[in-house]
Amino acid sequence: MAKIQMNTPLVEMDGDEMTRILWKLIKDELLNPFIDLKTEYYDLGLEHRNDTDDQVTVDAAEATKKYGVAVKCATITPNKARMDEYDLKKMYKSPNGTIRAILDGTVFRAPIVVNGIEPCVRNWKKPITIARHAYGDVYKNTEMSIEKPGDAYLVFEGTDGETKKELIHHFDNPGVIQGMHNIEESIASFARCCFNYALDTKQDLWFGGKDTISKIYDGKFKEIFATIYEEEFKEKFQEAGITYFYSLIDDIVARVMKAEGGFIWACKNYDGDVMSDMVSSAFGSLAMMTSVLVSPHGYYEYEAAHGTVQRHYYRHLEGKETSTNSVATIFAWTGALRKRGEMDGIQELQDFADKLDKATLSTIESGKMTKDLALITSLKDVTVLNSKEFILAIRENLEKLL
Repeated sequence: MAKIQMNTPLVEMDGDEMTRILWKLIKDELLNPFIDLKTEYYDLGLEHRNDTDDQVTVDAAEATKKYGVAVKCATITPNKARMDEYDLKKMYKSPNGTIRAILDGTVFRAPIVVNGIEPCVRNWKKPITIARHAYGDVYKNTEMSIEKPGDAYLVFEGTDGETKKELIHHFDNPGVIQGMHNIEESIASFARCCFNYALDTKQDLWFGGKDTISKIYDGKFKEIFATIYEEEFKEKFQEAGITYFYSLIDDIVARVMKAEGGFIWACKNYDGDVMSDMVSSAFGSLAMMTSVLVSPHGYYEYEAAHGTVQRHYYRHLEGKETSTNSVATIFAWTGALRKRGEMDGIQELQDFADKLDKATLSTIESGKMTKDLALITSLKDVTVLNSKEFILAIRENLEKLL
């Protein structure tokens, strides 16, 4: 069969360790044989980020603005041990954080549901999509250790000379303090991304904060969401037959546990970090979780929700066999290809993405899977495949669909 043609390149961001190995296998076996794949390539492997002083990450984000759609491999955010291991010039920031800031994006994460991998929560029948505000809170905090008695204040000095000052705490003994911030512009972008994504996917939107306790900080989130909904989205939601619902975060959590799924759960930054892992784990595996960064400006960046699978990579370097789950990385590629097809009006590319998704899930449902899934599946007499065998099994099923 003739290869599917592309008009506009995807921005391709390569990554680190075992996911980098899988990245090449996926391209070699599942994409290049069937698509005349056009990408603008950026190597976000830690060595190249170090060589370019992380400029390559900025360049990749700017290219995403140009082309509109990107697909990203998992990358390392280095700590002290990684600095020594890779002989880095400095402890570089998270590439994901850098890209999110440049694209002004909101991260949407959803579990990949497949027969044979049942959620721990019995009533969950449909995916729960976590929308995480990717700015501020504890991730841009300022912290201080207090060693002696004294007063800690929250102080704002305006450029016009105005000063605001609030007592945080009077310390009689040692302790710690932390300052967090957010900005209205970012909260508004988060809200619009959530409302638009709900309309795109025809799902209800839930949002929860703790405005009874954090009357100003969380109260601002609640206020901005409510205002934007009423002024810009209420009629659109009514026409689409979907709803927006706000409640306290503890009430939202209780409702989530009793719901059947099929909605978007908008979370502030820290809440989203925690709850996305909870949802993915309860649905079966972090390796079965999609992630897409959506910008209110119309940019999309797809990736897997997990890390670089360091332990498997060390086994690979030793020449030992690995059984690494590549599903989320495959779905990152299909998400990007589908969006590229939508934006460029190439139905064949969208259909290919759908067929590759189907081939991947049918491989698992037939009992052929990686070790992590074999440990939690309800299917009987499964076959555990190594990393490459699993991708080749998917290719066999894909060829039947094409």
